[in-house]
Amino acid sequence: MLILSLHKNLHLGFALLSPVAGSAGIAIADVAIDACVTQHAISHTYLAGDMQSLCGMSSSIGALLGLSLSGFFVHLVGAKGVFGLLAIPASLVVLVGILLRESQVRNFAYRRVKEKIVDASKVMWTTLKCRDVWRPCLYMYLSLALGLHIHEGMFYWYTDAKEGPSFSQEVVGSIFSVGAVGSLFGVLLYQNFLKNHPFRDILFWAQLLHGVSGLLDLVLVLRINLKLGMPDYFFVVVDEAVSRMIGRIKWMPFLVLSSKLFPSGIEGTFFALIMSIDQIGLLSSAWSGGLVLHMLNVTRTQFDNLWIAIVIRSPLRLIPIGFLFLMPRSDPNLSILPSEMLRTKRGNDVLEPENIEMATLVNSI
Repeated sequence: MLILSLHKNLHLGFALLSPVAGSAGIAIADVAIDACVTQHAISHTYLAGDMQSLCGMSSSIGALLGLSLSGFFVHLVGAKGVFGLLAIPASLVVLVGILLRESQVRNFAYRRVKEKIVDASKVMWTTLKCRDVWRPCLYMYLSLALGLHIHEGMFYWYTDAKEGPSFSQEVVGSIFSVGAVGSLFGVLLYQNFLKNHPFRDILFWAQLLHGVSGLLDLVLVLRINLKLGMPDYFFVVVDEAVSRMIGRIKWMPFLVLSSKLFPSGIEGTFFALIMSIDQIGLLSSAWSGGLVLHMLNVTRTQFDNLWIAIVIRSPLRLIPIGFLFLMPRSDPNLSILPSEMLRTKRGNDVLEPENIEMATLVNSI
């Protein structure tokens, strides 16, 4: 991020590689802490929802702070200056990693690394063949892939002076920050009222509301809100908050369910695999959304057919409801994997649960 900020004539390939490397670093840190959460979710199944709610709340608060300041900093120091400022949270992640209490692994069998990789691969393949694992993974992918991502078209419409509301950078940042508040509210709703409900029930209503809420963009683009006497900023803020709240409620069951699908000993590796499936779903959504915008000739300055893209997107969001049979009907507080997959391996190269960060927090609960 510092190189992007300070270098004036940076090669395009390296400019693209730098944020990719930064995202990879964040993903590694995310997988590490999620592996820790997952391990305790397996041994304390009744706390799986609480731990995922805690993680979701932390993420929403962080998004709220970041998005609230983004527009201000872009206006103050410019886009390149913001890249430099992004080095600060990255440094804080490094600092947190240094301060984490973690016992050293002693007598690690380095000569058995190849054997352990082979064993882990076999366990992952056996787990993926389990009916209660590949079916939810398939549903997660379909739920994400079928939600066309047309946010780029909406963003340029927001800032367009001719056809759109002509929002400034600061205003757009404040809108997204309100969306983070909606996401936080979604976490609180799930934690206090929904965490004990079956996955299918929550996902049915969340997916249905997700599809219907997409029509709010149609009301905005067709300027119906102005005919009803509702200002653009107020309507966009409500739209963003509601959409993010529903999106968070829809995503929380996935996280709780995912924390129950990992065999013991390879939590981080398996979580990375499942998250890669989700990222493929997001990529599919972004590519298909970009293709739709391209076919409809929606550009940075041309928005005549943007409403058609919204009309296409909304019913596609409802299609995953027909695949809800892929999700388990089990109690969300119970384990899903067979008991033989949840047995913890013991050895000199494996940490005991009490030596892993967050064990004190979980045990105290």
